[in-house]
Amino acid sequence: MFRNFIFAASVAIAAAPAYAISFDEAYPDIADQLTEEDRALVQSLDFITGDVVVGGNLATLSLDGKFFYLNPADTAHVLQKIWGNPPSDGGLGMVFPVESSPLHSSGWGMELWFEDIGYVDDKDAQDQDYDAILKDLQAEVREANEWRQENGYESLRLIGWAEDPTYDPEARVVYWAKELEFGGSPDHTLNFNMRVLGRKGVLVQNFIASMDELPSVKNALPSVIAMTEFNEGHRYADFNPSMDTVAAVGVGGLVAGKVLTKTGFLAAGLLLLKKFWFVLLLPLIWLKNLFTRKQQD
Repeated sequence: MFRNFIFAASVAIAAAPAYAISFDEAYPDIADQLTEEDRALVQSLDFITGDVVVGGNLATLSLDGKFFYLNPADTAHVLQKIWGNPPSDGGLGMVFPVESSPLHSSGWGMELWFEDIGYVDDKDAQDQDYDAILKDLQAEVREANEWRQENGYESLRLIGWAEDPTYDPEARVVYWAKELEFGGSPDHTLNFNMRVLGRKGVLVQNFIASMDELPSVKNALPSVIAMTEFNEGHRYADFNPSMDTVAAVGVGGLVAGKVLTKTGFLAAGLLLLKKFWFVLLLPLIWLKNLFTRKQQD
């Protein structure tokens, strides 16, 4: 059953100018414990707090001392050099909680980007059968496993919703999470997704975390939702039906992963993972021709 949950609106406060600090200043408790190798990985990063405008003037993140923001270049550095993911442009950047740095083995990071798919009509949010959507996704994963194994990738099982799809009609936010299993491993992977609906598309906020970080991610949700706001002219309420494009999918389509990004990847399917983990693409039905590299022995 689809659930509604409305987070309380935060009281408006004066804007806090954004400013950057070093890793040592952002995470002083572990700065003295860094190896030379780890220090080399983070010494160039700028950890930004305050009110950060992203995407030109698309949206503002009011970090309020609870989070740090990394710009797209620094985000690409973290994802590729520190966590070992394939090349990417860093999207709109990344957010970390103040208690968890990119070098922590636990904790989470949240990648951001914008999908200019048009205005997503949320009228279908109340009528979706998300149990049926889950069964469809599970079937797609099973179908893709034959190709995965033929191309040197471990089999994948979508166990179920780690967090049921939930739409907040006040904030215009939908979020959900999947629990995933690779090759029968007892250590499961978390894929936690958020979409903030705007005038011309959705702000994608994907948490990169392990399954045991689900309580931490859920605890941070109210603050993450409250900190994110489209700027004037880009808000959901600014939609003009006489001149704006309506998206081909509704809220249910976002959860089902039916939105293609500009690069051809499914926005809901790309999960970036931490160092020594591996990249998961879910579902892979649409992506078979994109991957030909065999896993090295």
